[in-house]
Amino acid sequence: MTIEIPEDVAVTAQAHGLTAESYVQSLIDDEVRRIRLPLPPVEPKISMDEFIQEMSAHSDKVPQLPDEAFPQESFYKEHD
Repeated sequence: MTIEIPEDVAVTAQAHGLTAESYVQSLIDDEVRRIRLPLPPVEPKISMDEFIQEMSAHSDKVPQLPDEAFPQESFYKEHD
């Protein structure tokens, strides 16, 4: 696969003493390393029990829908 490298990127690469290809590859590598960093753990605001209680608090008022309301084809519209 061949991509066109914008002139400003080529100029920046040359300023770093690199070829445009190696400069772009280093940018990609840096981004991949950054993305792979683990995210810090998130403390939940409420416990799982509280969450489930809140979710089900008024579930008796949610109408029952027939199975026909969700045909299998509706889940796969974008696929042939």
